[in-house]
Amino acid sequence: MCPAAAAPTRPVSPAEPVADGRAHWLRVARETADDLATDTVDREQAGKAPVDEVSRLRESGLLTLTPAGPGGVGADWDTAYAVVREISAADGAIGQLLGSHYFLSWSARFLADPETARRTVERSTAEEWCWGGGFAPQDPPLTLSRTSRGLVLGGRQSYPTGVLVADRLAVRAVREDTGEPLAVVVDPARRGVVVDAAGDTFGQRLAGGGSVGLDAVPVGADDVLGSLSGDEDLVPRAALAAPVGRLFSVQLLLGMAEGVLAEVREYSRAGHRPWQPVPSAGAPDDPQVLTAYGELTVLARSASALCDQALDAVRRGLERGEELTYDEYADVSALASMAETAAARAAQESATRALDIVGPRSASARLGFDRFWRNARTHTLYEPVAHRLRDVGDYFLNGAHPPFVLPA
Repeated sequence: MCPAAAAPTRPVSPAEPVADGRAHWLRVARETADDLATDTVDREQAGKAPVDEVSRLRESGLLTLTPAGPGGVGADWDTAYAVVREISAADGAIGQLLGSHYFLSWSARFLADPETARRTVERSTAEEWCWGGGFAPQDPPLTLSRTSRGLVLGGRQSYPTGVLVADRLAVRAVREDTGEPLAVVVDPARRGVVVDAAGDTFGQRLAGGGSVGLDAVPVGADDVLGSLSGDEDLVPRAALAAPVGRLFSVQLLLGMAEGVLAEVREYSRAGHRPWQPVPSAGAPDDPQVLTAYGELTVLARSASALCDQALDAVRRGLERGEELTYDEYADVSALASMAETAAARAAQESATRALDIVGPRSASARLGFDRFWRNARTHTLYEPVAHRLRDVGDYFLNGAHPPFVLPA
């Protein structure tokens, strides 16, 4: 487990200049991760709505970190990804919550017109909103209807992340008249919005997931960010929202893999040997244990290297701006899918084999090693590896552009 450290003592003002940029935010992330690690087992087993955890993120200033642009604190995508990975190593559920928050709060930059995007991001940062929800398609969909009173949103859907603590919900809705899917922002405090907890999940219990019911909720013009249609009308730069979102999933999974390996390594170094009922002194020297650590280290490092390639591709795509072509977008999207597949395998394999390394003691609820497996498996149920592999295979064999599919 990460060593304990005090949480940051004051929030970082969005207007406050940050001289060292990335180094500053990584330091804040490490301090926050260390703070979360001190009680992560107890919090995870209690499974309460992550109100306290969001308060810790808000106090640290991490909620207001957005990729460079008006309304943010001047970070970049690489920094946001690195922060999510750091938090995920300590607490995968809070890493998922934070990564989803970053993606949803910044989605206006991809989907909305520049002025709407600017207003949305600036207000979100100034008021320190926490975002929840998601844009993945669900059936039956939420419906956006036009009435004599204007646009209203109705329906009920479940989301894995953030809805229990969100100041704003970002959801996918279908226009009743045309069937076009749209990204819509909802204030959960509005009349007609009912949020219920998902009390039966076996993993990612602190991600704030739940169901949202909407009964004729009014929707303003600025609340409709833009189209989520994946047809030819979606420009390549807007389509980058999909791989950008997927790379938050990659960082979450890599953080989980690195987190479980770090905890189990400390356990082994403390003299606890596998398959024995009592601890024994001395350095771990069991050949099977050493081989397992070697294989899992290679798996995690390989996934991390593929992630770096995908990050470079996304960075180049964003820099291309409106000049980005569909073929270039396809390359970026395929790399993000490859990275997500490799990271999912690294997280699941590490979380599973870590239990074997620890031995029978891994069944102890007090140690909490099982949470890594439950968290990784829950996340990959929402983001199936088989779908990513199919898209990569179709791209490699047939040159088919990967579909525009946003993360859950």
